[in-house]
Amino acid sequence: MSAVATRSIAERLSSAGTANALELRGVTKLFGALAALTDISLSVSPGERRAVLGSNGAGKTTLFNCITGDFLPTSGTIRLFGEDVTRFPAHERIRRGLRRTYQISQLFPGLSVLDNVYLACCGVSRSRFSFIRPRRDDALLATAEQLTEAVHLRDVRDIKVAVLSYGQQRQLEIALALAGAPRFVLFDEPAAGLSPTERRELVEILTNLPGHMGFIIIEHDMDVALRVAERVTMMHNGRIFKEGLPEEIEADPEVQALYLGGGHA
Repeated sequence: MSAVATRSIAERLSSAGTANALELRGVTKLFGALAALTDISLSVSPGERRAVLGSNGAGKTTLFNCITGDFLPTSGTIRLFGEDVTRFPAHERIRRGLRRTYQISQLFPGLSVLDNVYLACCGVSRSRFSFIRPRRDDALLATAEQLTEAVHLRDVRDIKVAVLSYGQQRQLEIALALAGAPRFVLFDEPAAGLSPTERRELVEILTNLPGHMGFIIIEHDMDVALRVAERVTMMHNGRIFKEGLPEEIEADPEVQALYLGGGHA
């Protein structure tokens, strides 16, 4: 291999290692005359756990939709691990290690927990179009079993999803998002509708994710969000108006005014 080729590879590896996991610059999303997002600039480091907070209508889910490719931004750029994915469709972003959960569970209720996770693993593998029944030593099946255990569903792995509690279904969604060893995950209100006990379990699951796996969590429950996040971004009316450490955000009077109904001028 030539010295030029070797240097080129080294440069690419070096730049990939220093790139942010996610970087948005000037992202705006318009729906007609309505600006759902306005000039959003946001950087998240590899392995970082970030919370995005804000009241209903702040633009949080629209932000996720732009990051995942469900919506294309009206203007601005989105980079994933240094690569410009602004105009990439959702499946191309998934191939690059991005995953997401949704506010409304999207599961196969007639199948077992393990079958749901196995199908998710198949869906992001090269053998996803295979119709051969898996063997007991199938690598994807083993991975599905590991993910089922990671989200605390081992005891109900053979139970149909339809009879799971709501909290267990939310845990299962996390397992599906973790299929294929993603590099970055977007969690959209995973604590919504959970009991206090289920929320504590959710915190444990998110805290114990592999250290290299960064994520952004959208959450109305500040207690959950601030316990799992290293840094917090506050949104209001489609804009970012505050960023900081969890303790800084929790003590901020403007943040308290938003969550206690005082609003933000």
